[in-house]
Amino acid sequence: MKKKLLFIYNARAGKGQIKSRLADIIDIFVKREYEVTAYPTQDYLDGKNKVTAAGNDYDLIVCSGGDGTLNEVLSGLMELDRQIPVGYIPMGSTNDFSASLGIPKQPLKAAEVAVGQRVFASDIGTMNGRYFVYVAAFGLFTDVSYQTRQEMKNLLGHSAYLLEGVKHLSKIPSYPLKVQYDGNELAGDYIYGMVTNSISVGGFKNLTGKEVLLDDGLYEVVLIRNPQNLGQLNEVLGSVISGDLKAANIDSFKASSLKIVCEEEIPWTLDGEFGGKHHQVEIVNHRRAVQIHIP
Repeated sequence: MKKKLLFIYNARAGKGQIKSRLADIIDIFVKREYEVTAYPTQDYLDGKNKVTAAGNDYDLIVCSGGDGTLNEVLSGLMELDRQIPVGYIPMGSTNDFSASLGIPKQPLKAAEVAVGQRVFASDIGTMNGRYFVYVAAFGLFTDVSYQTRQEMKNLLGHSAYLLEGVKHLSKIPSYPLKVQYDGNELAGDYIYGMVTNSISVGGFKNLTGKEVLLDDGLYEVVLIRNPQNLGQLNEVLGSVISGDLKAANIDSFKASSLKIVCEEEIPWTLDGEFGGKHHQVEIVNHRRAVQIHIP
């Protein structure tokens, strides 16, 4: 009996390139003796709903799109009663997580990996019960991804994020936070924070620090305090670009879970999508909870 594969793809992601590759990608799956069901997502959370409703009927689920599509598929998988491996064909504008896993950018090569033999058990996280694959963040620039229109992403790619980000330079809010993590506490005014499981964020490497492991049950946490003058701001920027994260205004650490509290609501982003506004968030790492095909 042939194995069953569910192929979920976002036809709009990455300039819609998947449309011209569909026949070749499905041919690769069939040659590996899979019976393939192809499903183009229609709307936000459609990928998650499809997996939740039908995922248990398949031996392998492959998704194609950006980080948001991968988030939907893995979020749906976490609600099933058994682990099903996932293949990923990255077609978005940034594709941070696929870069961390070494998945090829070329669709056909990625399709070969998606039905290959090597499976990696990766961590996945929850923020107030909602799943995210590789980043939960707030503050400076974090709303750029979900406020940038898909048409602009398709036309300009990564440059679209940079152009949108420039609009935000004149208004940098800071948030008075209390942070608890693994028995430690911090407090202060912060302009940016990210909790990550990735070697790059927004297409930029080094932002998450060094010695990043995707299966160690720990997040890389970076919190940037509000700089009081231009000198402090330059020090922060230099530290972030170099990946050393040793500037006085940067709190950087690893944690398996953390709690962040603020008197005002903070807008969060999860894997590039809007994650809601929250006075308090609790973030938990679920170690090696998802199975992803890698080279």
